[in-house]
Amino acid sequence: MKKQLLIIASVCFLATSSFAQKTLIHCENLIDAIKNESQSQMTIVIEGKKITAIQKGYSSPSGTDKVIDLKSQTVMPGLVDMHVHLENEISKGGEMKRYQMNQADIAFDAAKYAKTTLMAGFTSVRDMGGSGVNLALRNAINKGTVIGPRIFTSGRTIATTGGHGDPSNGLADKYTLDNQYLTGVVNGVDECRQAVRQRYKEGSDCIKITATGGVLSIAKNGKAPQFTEEEIRAIVETAKDYGFHVAAHAHGAEGIKRAVRGGVTTIEHGTFLDDEGIELMKKYGTYLVPTIIAGKTVADSAKIPGYYHPLVVPKALETGPIIQATFAKAYKAGVKIAFGTDSGVSVHGYNAYEFQYMVEAGMPAMEAIKAATIIPAEIIGNQKDLGTIEVGKIADIIATDGNPLQDIKMMRKVSFVMKDGVVYK
Repeated sequence: MKKQLLIIASVCFLATSSFAQKTLIHCENLIDAIKNESQSQMTIVIEGKKITAIQKGYSSPSGTDKVIDLKSQTVMPGLVDMHVHLENEISKGGEMKRYQMNQADIAFDAAKYAKTTLMAGFTSVRDMGGSGVNLALRNAINKGTVIGPRIFTSGRTIATTGGHGDPSNGLADKYTLDNQYLTGVVNGVDECRQAVRQRYKEGSDCIKITATGGVLSIAKNGKAPQFTEEEIRAIVETAKDYGFHVAAHAHGAEGIKRAVRGGVTTIEHGTFLDDEGIELMKKYGTYLVPTIIAGKTVADSAKIPGYYHPLVVPKALETGPIIQATFAKAYKAGVKIAFGTDSGVSVHGYNAYEFQYMVEAGMPAMEAIKAATIIPAEIIGNQKDLGTIEVGKIADIIATDGNPLQDIKMMRKVSFVMKDGVVYK
């Protein structure tokens, strides 16, 4: 009997010792995304997936504690990109991929882009529309099958017939798509509600609509509104019933205003946002996700002969150069900003260039970092786990070689990535 008790006690001791193992991160500079300044010479204590303590100075390890030495680096929460498309990356003549790639092909590319995104310091992303592979990719990452950021995805985009997001755009009549690809193409209030319910059935985390035309769709007009306000309101009301927030792709001024009045949470791009739209966004508390890097990318690419379909080129040349100035105007007027890149339109892994463009337009570096940390957590509704370095939060932590508060370009030099308490870089 005594022997059995000794064995049980030993097992319990070993289990307790293993559980008590801590990871100590020694930080030269710590940006917690709460305070408006960094803190010097700090220690973050992690047990399992959670942050359990934040201490002044470089705490000494005990027993089996592990120390990660980031004494020459700036440490901050894992970044969140609120607008990516992990299923693809635009390339010259890229519209042909629709005819050449199967879902399996898309999935292999998506896994590659996901890993690239994580290694750039983005431990979470909001995937704003794809073929459905984005849902499977999210699940695979959650299970540990694939390495990548934590994904919150809209699944397939909800669009009107012929609108930006209708996957049949540009197809000849003789070609048909399986109905599963068209469940997001809607007309009228009832179909709008049904599409939201279908996204719920498929397992989406949020809703994405295309409130106006877009740049890269094979269609002439990139600015015109494509939903009625009544349709948008039906989508938002139904989304709230299912616990979703709604993001609205919107370039044109009228479509932006309809989306804001209809109750969406975020406006994506917002290129031709006017003064009335700015005031509406402030009134309704709507966030702008500017995606400046996408505008610069399409404008540059459109100058390369044959890069885009002929219908896309004039839209890219008109829209691309405007987004940064619109962001500057909206930010200075007091519109709430969340970080997003539209990566997939731009190159995956280059996400952090967006910080530089935001700062160039007048946003202080600390605010730009908060736009990619604490603000997304508020929008997604996961403030208890993500967005800041605080006790009790998930250990999503990154580090840069230099201090981005002194040189924002340092955001492109991520040297350390931890997600869920696991070091990936």
